[in-house]
Amino acid sequence: MTDARTLLRDLVEIPSVSGEEDACCARLVEFFEEHDREVFRDDVGNVRAPADDRVLLTSHIDTVPGDIPVREASGELWGRGSVDAKGPLAAMAAAAVRTGVSFAAVVGEEADSRGARHLVDVRDEPAAVVNGEPSGWNAVTLGYRGLTKGAYTAETDSEHTSRPEPNALEHAMAWWARVSAAFDAQESVFEEVTAKPVSMRGGVADDGLAFEASVDASFRVPPSETVESVQARVDAAVESGQVEWTEHIPPVMTSPRSPVAGALRAGIRDAGGEPAHLRKTGTSDMNIFHGAWSCPMATYGPGDSDRDHAPDERIALDDFDRAVDVLETAAQRL
Repeated sequence: MTDARTLLRDLVEIPSVSGEEDACCARLVEFFEEHDREVFRDDVGNVRAPADDRVLLTSHIDTVPGDIPVREASGELWGRGSVDAKGPLAAMAAAAVRTGVSFAAVVGEEADSRGARHLVDVRDEPAAVVNGEPSGWNAVTLGYRGLTKGAYTAETDSEHTSRPEPNALEHAMAWWARVSAAFDAQESVFEEVTAKPVSMRGGVADDGLAFEASVDASFRVPPSETVESVQARVDAAVESGQVEWTEHIPPVMTSPRSPVAGALRAGIRDAGGEPAHLRKTGTSDMNIFHGAWSCPMATYGPGDSDRDHAPDERIALDDFDRAVDVLETAAQRL
């Protein structure tokens, strides 16, 4: 495991915030070259090591911002990206060179998933996919909610604040109240639409002749809904103004009986664990892959997802070692 742990620490020590992945990608290229594997960077910067396409191991190389000093303490490696997702990424790279399967490290997952979007556009569909995100070494993630983002804008004439007519900002606030009421709470967060405003702006226009307001919002989409159905309900809440939709990623829910899930469970049992199945309330590149490819797939990787993006992000090194073994077993079975 020394080789895999060395790669993990090297990747965590090299910052790779979305858009600034080059140095980290170079270290990953070097790793595959050291193991006599074909490797290259594609047009958007993904690191690709094509080989046996009966399975593709893929994870993302970018992280969110945040400086966490890299250190080992009590058997854990601290550092930004150690969990999301350099732990899964390094484990997959190690398993790929041991088993000879295909590998891809994609860029931009934390931003716009441009790496995954490019990958499905330019390469043939593999026979199976294991996507790398933290699930814990003894669990398999089968589902993610989708995501759509919208920008609401409204404009009214500039009037004295003594006038009773609603201005654009009031229209925006009323629209959001109707949007919030349009989606019912469910027993499980995974099964509900989560609507969140992420920014709001309003005031007199630069020319002084109008009052403007805008709201940027995101909507998490469960598998029981579609991106289009959520957008339609948000649009129906508009009485004044308009919504421009800027992003859409469909939800995904895969079968626990797929060969990928079965191979990962076998690997977990061989490593001494009792496998569990997870559904995540966020969104990952598996949504992109599932929307483009019909092959079986699941998500797996070491690390506690509660530490995603957290100021105490850290991964247990023993769990990382077990995950490499699990991925090696799964790749061999697939």
